[in-house]
Amino acid sequence: MQQEYPKVVGDTMFHADDPLSFAVSERDRDVIDMVERAVSARDVMLAYQPVVPSGRQDRPAFYEGLLRVLDRNGRIIPARDFIPVVETTEMGRRLDCLALEKGLQTLREYPRLRLAINMSARSIGYRRWNETLTAGLTADPTAGERLILEITESSAIMMPDIVQCFMTDLQRQGISFAIDDFGAGFTSLRYLKDLYFDILKIDGQFIRGIAHSPDNQAVVKALLSIGRHFDMVTIAESVESGEDAALLTQLGVDCLQGYYFGAPTVRARWATPSQQKSA
Repeated sequence: MQQEYPKVVGDTMFHADDPLSFAVSERDRDVIDMVERAVSARDVMLAYQPVVPSGRQDRPAFYEGLLRVLDRNGRIIPARDFIPVVETTEMGRRLDCLALEKGLQTLREYPRLRLAINMSARSIGYRRWNETLTAGLTADPTAGERLILEITESSAIMMPDIVQCFMTDLQRQGISFAIDDFGAGFTSLRYLKDLYFDILKIDGQFIRGIAHSPDNQAVVKALLSIGRHFDMVTIAESVESGEDAALLTQLGVDCLQGYYFGAPTVRARWATPSQQKSA
């Protein structure tokens, strides 16, 4: 009988006689095909979610532009459904380029806007990403001081020396950096000390239901202490209730983000007729 060898896709090993593994492999293949088609057709957009200051929740401090793609049926697919599959691939780099391009275009269209865009540390040395940034800053020199680049904690610590040089160079141009999903991984404080992030975003797993979770309250207090020590603006992600928002404000979180203040939407909230005229 012919021996069946395991198949490796990305970092995962699949066995031919394992129906679950086969199903996962086929699902990932479908996701990759969907993203490749969307990128080729430029069926890519940003959905905007407000980040509000504690105590002044009626006026966003800035917005986060979250990547979305359209499938063949025109459905809007959120990043969480495809980024884990493509992040380590060339397609992940192309998506980072498109997200940056869309973000810079939005900043150019709305001169009073401040916007955060996600990227992977893997895109730091990607030529097309750097060309996109250079072109955007050349077209609108004010965009740098209004652009925030969000890098996940897990991505940042993969190559801390490279990230440090990259951030230092762009911070001289006015660009700010946020460490995203902080607390989700196992970041060494040494890395955090050396990287000089401007913004610390606390992972949502510690925020959801915090009003009724003494354990999460203790974790968030510790993370806030770290943020203050390193002079970073602190943001609580995934705020979903008034109770949680009130407690987080009491704890001293600088800004809040989550469905309680607005879901991500491809229709920009700030783009009212009056705002368009004033911009």
